[in-house]
Amino acid sequence: MTAALPSLFERAPPVAAARTGTAFALPVPTDARATLARGWLWLALASLLGSGLFSVLLVASRTPGLNRLFDRPDFFRVALVVHVDLSVLVWFCALAGLLWTLNGSARGLRWGWTAFLACAAGAALMALAPFAGDGEPVMANYIPMLDGPLFVAALLLFGAGVALLVLRALLAAPPVGARPDGAAALRFGLNASVVATAVALLAFGWSWAVVPRSLDARAYYEILYWGGGHALQFTWTLLMLVAWLWLAGAGGARAPLSPRLAVALFALALLSVFATPLAYLVGHPASVEHRALHTWAMRIGGGLAVLPVALAVLAGLAARRAGSELPAPQRPLRAALLSSMLLFAAGGLIGVFISGSNVRVPAHYHGCIVGVTLALMGLVLLLLPRLGYGAPQGRLAVAQPWVYGLGQLLHILGLVWSGGYGVQRKVAGSEQVLRSFGEVAGMGLMGLGGAVAIAGGLLFVWVVARALRAPAGEGH
Repeated sequence: MTAALPSLFERAPPVAAARTGTAFALPVPTDARATLARGWLWLALASLLGSGLFSVLLVASRTPGLNRLFDRPDFFRVALVVHVDLSVLVWFCALAGLLWTLNGSARGLRWGWTAFLACAAGAALMALAPFAGDGEPVMANYIPMLDGPLFVAALLLFGAGVALLVLRALLAAPPVGARPDGAAALRFGLNASVVATAVALLAFGWSWAVVPRSLDARAYYEILYWGGGHALQFTWTLLMLVAWLWLAGAGGARAPLSPRLAVALFALALLSVFATPLAYLVGHPASVEHRALHTWAMRIGGGLAVLPVALAVLAGLAARRAGSELPAPQRPLRAALLSSMLLFAAGGLIGVFISGSNVRVPAHYHGCIVGVTLALMGLVLLLLPRLGYGAPQGRLAVAQPWVYGLGQLLHILGLVWSGGYGVQRKVAGSEQVLRSFGEVAGMGLMGLGGAVAIAGGLLFVWVVARALRAPAGEGH
């Protein structure tokens, strides 16, 4: 393992980019790695479908009028736990597994398959745990929990699979090369996301070793996941930046960004994750100093690379727009890219105005997380024909990112509106007391947006399902 680590960040000399910019793209292997990548793709799609089913119940439990149907206060929380863990943790980790498999060498593929099976089994048990009446819901940040033996075992199994996936990705990581091109820059970004995930796993393990289990369940899981959860946000951001550059290149846009500068920006995006082990050395995971260092690291360093990459992508898109009309297969990719950038920007802007613990907090992270989700949805559309399936195209494929993005935008705007009236987060059903017209209207807009977003998510499943059934190379 130690022999492979230097290749992750091999130093590269300056390379002048062409005046027309760089077309960022990554070759997709056709050997046994593609078969394993298809497995990760199926796991990602299954998790997204499962989270969509739970989100129907989740949105209904918070929508004025419909929320009266849910008398049990914990119904919303149980649905929220499974929805978040499937739509964020499992979905993102599965697509990370897909990308790391395609990026790495064929070394250790048996480990890759073992990691996949562990993650798939863990995700299935997570989805089944609520129907077994397993434990009380705990709304911990980053990884909400059902505090029962089945769900805990499911999460441990999934975590073991991710740890094996990361170890295999480190061993199989390709070198950047002495003169990086667009593909090498994307490889560096994916390598960096592996390192960020390794740091997150280290943080989870460190917290597990020092946080006393005698604490109240809510306090225990909140402290347990705080450090590693913050580190994972750097992983998701790096994957999103890779997706933005790749989708722009696949759409014919040449970003005015040299490969060397792209590597530097990926390194900048990774840099703040190393505040994570420092936070553990500064203080106990329950200490104010520990939590504050994580928070400041994410506020200061989390978005440093996002703006330059976004501006370069927009400049490349503007230049491409002035040229010929986009071919049909590229239009869904462009829609996913633009909607992703819009939602991430909205989430970041909302974060500036957060004050107190109300529903503006989930509005902020919903925008950012959905920005990542849309970027990864676009990569799925891009990779389907390269993995032997049909190419998604047509009106539904182009409309899907906008429907999903518009629904999520309405959802978070409703939360921002309601947060201005002090509506609290993580409450619903009979616990959700809406006194004024503004509160009802805001949460009603949230419910409408949630319903539109659910339709957009189901539309994504439909578009992908058609492509999966189509012969290779055929557009649908």
